[in-house]
Amino acid sequence: MGDVKKKLGREFLKYVLPSMLAFALSGIYSIADGFFVGNELGDSALTAINVAYPLTAFIQSAGTGIGMGGAVLFTLAAGSASPEAKERYFGMAAVLLVLFGAVLTVLIYFVSPSVLRLFGAEGEILSLAEEYMRFIALGSLFQVLGTGLTPFIRNMGGTVTAMAAMMAGFFTNIVLDYLFVWVFPWGMVGAAVATVIGQAATFCVCLGDLIVKKQKPNFRFGGKGLRYAGKMLLLGLSPFGLAFSPQFMLIFVNRSASAVGGQFALNCFAPVSYAISVVLLLLQGVSDGCQPLVSREFGRGDVRSAKSVRNMAFAFALAVAAVCMVGMFFVRGSISKVFGASDEVTAEVGNILPLFIAGFLFVGLSRIATAFFYATGNTWRAYIVIYGEPLALLLLLLILPNFMGITGTWLSVPLSQALLAVAALLLILLYDRKQRKRESIVSEI
Repeated sequence: MGDVKKKLGREFLKYVLPSMLAFALSGIYSIADGFFVGNELGDSALTAINVAYPLTAFIQSAGTGIGMGGAVLFTLAAGSASPEAKERYFGMAAVLLVLFGAVLTVLIYFVSPSVLRLFGAEGEILSLAEEYMRFIALGSLFQVLGTGLTPFIRNMGGTVTAMAAMMAGFFTNIVLDYLFVWVFPWGMVGAAVATVIGQAATFCVCLGDLIVKKQKPNFRFGGKGLRYAGKMLLLGLSPFGLAFSPQFMLIFVNRSASAVGGQFALNCFAPVSYAISVVLLLLQGVSDGCQPLVSREFGRGDVRSAKSVRNMAFAFALAVAAVCMVGMFFVRGSISKVFGASDEVTAEVGNILPLFIAGFLFVGLSRIATAFFYATGNTWRAYIVIYGEPLALLLLLLILPNFMGITGTWLSVPLSQALLAVAALLLILLYDRKQRKRESIVSEI
């Protein structure tokens, strides 16, 4: 038993560390546009990127949801009695990624102005955000394909290749941001085009790996196409929500900050959200990295090993969260300067950032619990944790600012994260108790 745990531990690090690095880079990737336009164009441009980012994240999260849903089914099928089904799941995922990419191109292009107003953008911030989103929308297909194929590469054993694909997108985006925003004065348009081309680079690396490994999708579904698509989309709601959940926070808090504290509060939240987004993605890297192992062990019928991987992930995520909390606390007074924020915004961010970093431990717990649930097909438990957090945040934002002003807006974030961490742990305990009863019944038989 000890040798099995040691082997799982080595495999855990093999999967999780590249995943964390890839997500860390994607975290920097997501704030790169804000860094370049903030230093070039000032607070309004920085805030415009922040307000518009949930729409970009929605496109990428749609790809992640389909890709992760398909990759989990691919892995479960590979360890089942019908391994030939895995290529069909891969084929259906490819169909859905292209379809959603095309639909989102049209949808985001035409509805983004109205949605940005709903998010609290107005005046100069609105016009800058609209300019940015027009070009982001036109590249939706590359963004969906880039984020959607990466989970398949990882679940096919290509953890390093998946990391390389993310790195290719990251470095392409950084270089082009520098050229299109600082060298050529293309402003918001340049930042948007750099993001799209970066995602196209990620897609190209994934596609090249699939061609080299001769991994071919099977588009012959034998009359079960709708069934495959339904299972994939239903399972994909969990990783979609997990990837997009930080954006619920961004949307709701931006809206509340704008209503309660005006543009100054909105400007203050922009560097806060950029700073914490990297940590949230690191924690997502731990959860996504452990998923292939959990799915593999569960697909083999070894629930005990699947739970061992989960427990390793809990401990690792808490350690990562604690280190990040300490590090960010010590740089809280200067972090906004990285994004070109004004002195007034920098001073206020130093005051409010500790409230946000308090939630990292809670996020670590809920992310791992969610990944375990969707990796083992327990989708309803995953839904409770994922979609319960934005619901709790929304309810708190409707109550606390009425009594505490803008402080109530900021405090709502860690409180909602704490509530869902408690819910996640309760669901884990109930799941483990149910499994113990089942094992006891089997042993008696």
